[in-house]
Amino acid sequence: MNIITLGELKKSGYTPKSIKEEIRQNLIARLEKGQESFPGILGYEDSVIPDTERAILSRHNILFLGLRGQAKTRMARQMIELLDEYIPVVEGSEINDDPMAPMSTYAKELIAVKGDDTPIQWLHRSERYGEKLATPDVSVADLIGDIDPVKAANLRLSFADERVIHYGIIPRSNRGIFVINELPDLQARIQVALFNILQEGDIQIRGFKLRMPLDILFVFTANPEDYTNRGAIVTPLKDRIESQILTHYPKTVETALAITEQEAHIHPDQEKRVQVSDLVKRLIEQVSFEARGSEFVDQKSGVSARLTIAAFENALSAAERRAILNKEKKTQVWISDLTGIIPSITGKIELVYEGEQEGPYQVSFNLLEKAIRSMFIQYFPNPEQIKKKKTKDGVVEENPFRSVISWFDKGNALNIFFNTKDADKIVQLYQVDGLHALVKKYFPKASEAENAMLMEFVLHGLASYSLISKKVLEAKIEFKDLMGSMINLGNASGYKDEDDNDF
Repeated sequence: MNIITLGELKKSGYTPKSIKEEIRQNLIARLEKGQESFPGILGYEDSVIPDTERAILSRHNILFLGLRGQAKTRMARQMIELLDEYIPVVEGSEINDDPMAPMSTYAKELIAVKGDDTPIQWLHRSERYGEKLATPDVSVADLIGDIDPVKAANLRLSFADERVIHYGIIPRSNRGIFVINELPDLQARIQVALFNILQEGDIQIRGFKLRMPLDILFVFTANPEDYTNRGAIVTPLKDRIESQILTHYPKTVETALAITEQEAHIHPDQEKRVQVSDLVKRLIEQVSFEARGSEFVDQKSGVSARLTIAAFENALSAAERRAILNKEKKTQVWISDLTGIIPSITGKIELVYEGEQEGPYQVSFNLLEKAIRSMFIQYFPNPEQIKKKKTKDGVVEENPFRSVISWFDKGNALNIFFNTKDADKIVQLYQVDGLHALVKKYFPKASEAENAMLMEFVLHGLASYSLISKKVLEAKIEFKDLMGSMINLGNASGYKDEDDNDF
């Protein structure tokens, strides 16, 4: 870093290398040491990351193809860490000219005049990254460059002089990584302008006969939906991108949990005040899994991991708000608090026609209900199977939920207000015959807080299987017997609007 002239650089024995060779060597060094090449990228250990490593070792340009929220841009940005920390460039060069192999007219003339006294500067790897979101208004001048009449006038140069060129973002990313996000959104004629850069490594600007072999690692991202809905990657350009890597959503709930825990921004005050059970975390993750299989959600658009991250943050905020209103120093996220995650769902799912007919709020409520239904049988017996289960003697086994259901069948009801104090809610839950005994039977080691939350979960679970009625009103959730309610038996969700009309 003490080297400040071209002559000193030559004496140091510095050997230039291409960007792709540089990243390749640094990746090899990491792999040999057993270090992670893409730390913090979860769920891709056996799929996307090995594919990316192979592409880098092959010195390929890369296209990440996948639905929204699949860490495509993050993968591209992390490649910065595979660059050398600093590289030398000709001081004042717009395109990061290598002092040992200058390309621009500026650098060549400077070296011709000053020789070994040519000043150099050291460029940090964080400055060797360029990124552009492809939009319909992006022009060739933005990406590659154009003639700058103001520069020509100020320097009194002819338009035939190369010094009048104003370089675009791609030449300015020379000796670095350049990313184009949402490539199909780039107009076809703009994509054509990239042909020569990818194939020959040179650029073409207006009528100039430029042969400027740019040294760039190109990374593109695209959503398969774009191929049909908004645009397409022109075939000759796609053919020039050597490695196309398919991304995907988390394949297991455990991976999804780890991603949410890593990415969620939780305020320190919330961490101190609000406890979140593993069950609640899994319920939130299950909402995304249900959405990715829902007939009301456009599967081509995808369901981003950002849904569960935002939902988790909202769940904690719902519990925190309730605790603040009740002046409670400690609380937990109850199942009823999950109604507060609905705004996190509605804005992150694209609905098909049938979903639009249902409405985003109703679809979101239904997804939450389906998540509860799916998770319930992982903690308690499946109510549907219990109905048909018999012993060897042909005697039907006792239904473990019978006492709870019978309590509601007697005309009892339970109203859980969203802002109810924890102590008051626990008292309410203990009023339901057999509810505490049921939880104790299956979770004998659970703490008092866990017991209470599981007791509430049982009520939501039984409602999801249409064994009791559940209505979500403006300020409360009402549980009562199924037959005595006005709910449509075909609607397992039991949700009501503000006027208490069936959705």
